[in-house]
This record gives sequence, structure tokens and C-alpha cells, in this order.
Amino acid sequence: MKKILVTGGCGYIGSHTIVDLIENGFEVISVDDNSRSTLYALNAIEKITGVPVKNYTLNLTDFTATRNIFLENKDIVGIIHFAAYKAVGESCELPLMYYENNLISLINLLKCVQEFKVPHFVFSSSCTVYGNPDSIPVTENFPIKKAESPYGATKQMGETILQDFSKVSATTSILLRYFNPVGAHPSGLMGELPLGKPMNLVPAITQTAIGKLPKMYVWGNDYPTRDGSCIRDYIHVCDIAHAHTLALQYLLASKNKSNCDVFNLGTGDGVSVLEAIKTFEAVSNVKLNYEIGPRRSGDVIAIYANNELAVQLLGWRIQYGITEMMDTAWKWELKLKNDKIV
Repeated sequence: MKKILVTGGCGYIGSHTIVDLIENGFEVISVDDNSRSTLYALNAIEKITGVPVKNYTLNLTDFTATRNIFLENKDIVGIIHFAAYKAVGESCELPLMYYENNLISLINLLKCVQEFKVPHFVFSSSCTVYGNPDSIPVTENFPIKKAESPYGATKQMGETILQDFSKVSATTSILLRYFNPVGAHPSGLMGELPLGKPMNLVPAITQTAIGKLPKMYVWGNDYPTRDGSCIRDYIHVCDIAHAHTLALQYLLASKNKSNCDVFNLGTGDGVSVLEAIKTFEAVSNVKLNYEIGPRRSGDVIAIYANNELAVQLLGWRIQYGITEMMDTAWKWELKLKNDKIV
């Protein structure tokens, strides 16, 4: 079994990816400082897969602690790097915190990759690198525009760091630019578990519907879109997770076209914020209490992916639509309430 290090393994996408990796025959270790996650995900992973996963509880900005992981695990063949702060709004308020955490952690990891000769690296990037695109759908060769937020800037810089590193390293890398992951594992045992006030749309919807939040806000309804609200490419977290497994398999099979390949991960279809709310109301039979608020700093007007490259080269296929995304997210929220998890 090939050993993979997943950073941010207790997080939303990281935990679902660990499940997918295990189900596809990989051995996985995790690192997560749990500053924005809990160990609940590790228990859920074991329930789903029957496999316990070791987690190193540390922050990757600590180089010595990070290096110790590699001293203890010299047989790591691949890294999937999720660990990063990810809230657009918060990054506008606390830019230095985002630059320090997101970039120093990546640099420390790559120092270890270089020292211990780890052959493969998959980077969790984002559609935010495209900024406000001139047209949609977005392909991988679209120009990288000025980021709309410090969070987006850290993803752009992270890509640049990896691209430059790949020019002087034998390590092969993939940048996965994904759009808006939502939903939960179909088992109902695992899903998004935001600590504090949710920063993303779907947790805000489900927490409002269940009564954790008195109301939610739609940030702007005067954008030049079909209903005035922002348009995003929402994609089920399990589809995103499986793409990471396929990316590793692609690198392990030496199918990469360069030392640093790039793939978009999206459904290829845009859904507006108001359309997402209507879909949720239809799935849950719950009328959502929401209010139209002002535009929010850092928000892109409309963006969705052209995913043909991932489909053709990685063999990736979308398994879940927006209805399943909302249905699994709502079932997860009900479980959180019934089991008194949060």
C-alpha cells in the first residue's frame, strides 16, 4: 500500500478525500492542527472505512514539527495539501494571518519534499485564481487575474511557488483548481463541520433551516446575472475527493504532461445563490428565512468551470447534481442535531 500524507485531513474536503483514498487502496496519514476542525472526522472515517487514520496535531508553519513527520514516515510517496485558511471575507479582514499560514505551511512542506525526495504532490487550489473572468466557462489556460481577496492571492502565490519548484525538482505536481464544494458523505456519517459562524453558503443555508442561525443573508441581488445574485459552480464534496485520488493515480502512472499539471474541478454548470436556496427549499420542504444584504468584499460575480481536461485525462466523472448536494447536506445537518454533535 502506498502511503499518502493528507494535510488538513480533519477538514471538510480532506476527510472525504481520505475516505476515497482508503477505498482505493492507499495508506493514509493526516496532519491537522484542529484550529478549524475537530477529531470527529477521524472517527467518521474509521466508521465508514473500518480503517483508523493517524493524525499529527501540529501547525505546518512549524518547520521542525513538520519535518518530524517525514523523519517518522520516510515511505511517503505523495502529499495532498489542503491545510489552509479559506474564508474570503475573513482574509480581507486579516490578510497577514492568511499570507503567513497559507504560504509558510506550503514552503515548509516543499522543503521536506525536497529533503526526503517525495515524488508526488497535489495542491488544493481554487477557482479564485481566475478573479472575475472575462467569459465563462473558465478553462485552465484562462489568464490569472488580480485576486479579489487575500485568500485568492495565497492560492495564486501557492501555484507560482509550486510551478517554480517544479522547474528544479524531480517531484511531479498537480494543481487542482476547484470551484465550490458542498454536500456530505452519502453515508450520513460525515460532512462539513464549520466551527463558529459558517463562511460558506450551504452550511449557512442548513444552519438557518435548522434554527442554529436566525436568518441568513444573500450578499447582493444587483449583480449582472439572471437573478441578480452571484453564480457559482457547486460541486459535491465526494466528486472533489475522488478527483484527488485520480490525480495521484495519474502521477503514479507517469501520465503527467509536465512537472506541474493543472486541472479545473467543477460541474461545468453555474447555479446562482438564489437558485441554490430554492433547490434546498424543494429538497427539505423548509422555507428558508433569508434577507438580501449588500455586496460583500471579495466576491466574484459569476464563475463556473470547463472541466473537459479532468474528464479526458484523469477519467473524472461527476456523480452528484445540485439536488443530491442539498439533500446530503441537509441530512448531515439533521444528524448533527439528532446526535448533538454541535
